[in-house]
Amino acid sequence: MSFVPIPHRIEAMVISAIRQAQQDGVFPEADYPTILVQRSKRADQGQYSVPCMALAKSFQMKPIDIAGVIAAGLPESELIDRTAVAPPGFLNFYVSENWIVDQLNTIINADQATLFQQDVGQVRLANVEFLSANPTGPLHVGRTRGAIVGDSIGRLLEACGWKVHREYYFNNGGRQMEMLGDSLRVRYLQQLGHDTELQEEHYQGDYLVDMAQGLVEKHGDSWLDKDWQPFKEYAEAEIFRMIEDTLSRIGIKFDLFFNELDLYEDKSVWAVRDQLAARGHTYEAVVSEGASEEKIQEAQEKGLEPATWFRSTTFGDTEDRIIVRSNGEPTYVLPDVAYHVNKLKREFDRLIDIFGSDHYTEAQTVDRALQALGYDTSNIDVVLTQWVHLVRGGEKLSMSTRKGQYVTLDDLIDEVGPDVIRYFMLDRSTDREINFDLELAVKQSNENPVYYIQNAHVRCAGIMRQVEARGYPADWDDGADLSLLNDEEREFITKMLEFPEILLFAYENLAPHLIATYALDLARQFHPMYERSRVLGEDVTEDVARARLRLYKAARLVFQRVLTVMGMSAPETM
Repeated sequence: MSFVPIPHRIEAMVISAIRQAQQDGVFPEADYPTILVQRSKRADQGQYSVPCMALAKSFQMKPIDIAGVIAAGLPESELIDRTAVAPPGFLNFYVSENWIVDQLNTIINADQATLFQQDVGQVRLANVEFLSANPTGPLHVGRTRGAIVGDSIGRLLEACGWKVHREYYFNNGGRQMEMLGDSLRVRYLQQLGHDTELQEEHYQGDYLVDMAQGLVEKHGDSWLDKDWQPFKEYAEAEIFRMIEDTLSRIGIKFDLFFNELDLYEDKSVWAVRDQLAARGHTYEAVVSEGASEEKIQEAQEKGLEPATWFRSTTFGDTEDRIIVRSNGEPTYVLPDVAYHVNKLKREFDRLIDIFGSDHYTEAQTVDRALQALGYDTSNIDVVLTQWVHLVRGGEKLSMSTRKGQYVTLDDLIDEVGPDVIRYFMLDRSTDREINFDLELAVKQSNENPVYYIQNAHVRCAGIMRQVEARGYPADWDDGADLSLLNDEEREFITKMLEFPEILLFAYENLAPHLIATYALDLARQFHPMYERSRVLGEDVTEDVARARLRLYKAARLVFQRVLTVMGMSAPETM
């Protein structure tokens, strides 16, 4: 069952009234702006309001008169109890209290797996690429935000009717992988007693020591004369396994791990270079076209060799970008363009990339290169995530991947659990940095938002157990008189019914943090009501008890659905 958000229902009613007024000749046949449905600021103004001021130019009437015409022409609806026109041109909507309470039955009778499901995706296929960490070590906290955001955006799309293909771009080419292989080679030699040391550019993490020990146990000293390549392949396979195991612990599963090296093996990388050149979008030079005399002289003094440049300035960039270095090695941009060409050829209806904020320029360059190749990039969205800082005792923990100084995602899961990680990584907009407070994360109190939200579900489940323990039948609340619910309880139902609206808005803006914010707001409204609205209290009549049980049954399902959309569990006990 699809739950149409209340604002969308009101918008449809207003449009119907406008069309009728146009047919009747009251309004002229003119285009008009999008109808804005907003929440009213005061209770005496109803729950929703439509400002008609923006329609005045189209219909050549005063806004207050336009509101009156629309009010008179609104179709009958069980949703709306009444409307009121207010100066200078607002049409206020008062939602029917009977409709509000009856939604408890709608929620309870719905398919719980698709509660509040939206159908804007119409089962089209979206590719969501995220995480895509270089396989040079265990997943660390710095990479975790992109993983959680990417998976949560996938869940948002699924809740809005899309089929989602989750993809991890496995960067197993380039200099960093050579350094990984050589780092493991050094560790292997050390295990065999050779006097050799890691260099500054090598990876320093202890995980390579464990890997080297495994190599010695498997192959003894038979790899002594091998170069970095087999060590790289061994490390890559081991790290790939580690990454998959770690992700499974936090509820993330990919449909495809796409290997960067495949783009070199099938010549796609060089095909992109050649196609850009054939279209006149590249040139060979030591410095970019239009460079200053100072830069030209500096390049000459350094003896730099020509590189291959992409004329990204043709597509709005501030400067041209190198796509092949003077030594013949491509920059990150070229294989990334080839990868996106591959995805576009797979005919997804939408592509969404989740990158760290340090990839902003690269993402822009890839987009411009795709345009240069003749592709329509309007169905490609890029979400950039800001940094995550682990905080303990008010102090930020320093991290460095190459030096091996970091907290792994496995370590964090062991300390605080997957639900806390998912929520803490979601509760801020992606354009804001996160301070992940480790001390707050482990608290089993209302200070911890994860505990506070999940405890609302636990309390609902506890009520069900209490009712069962008293010997009441499972359908005791069927046919309950919901008109007996009080104002506070009705307000909470109204809050639950906001979820489809929040869900769609979060989807449209690729902003999963809005779900986290809503979840906490819902819990904040739930707990005070719970303290005052007992089901089995001595002073509670049976009819009121049945109505409240109906309320808590629905609340349990809504909390479960909200938690599921965030990829979190809905515990029965805590």
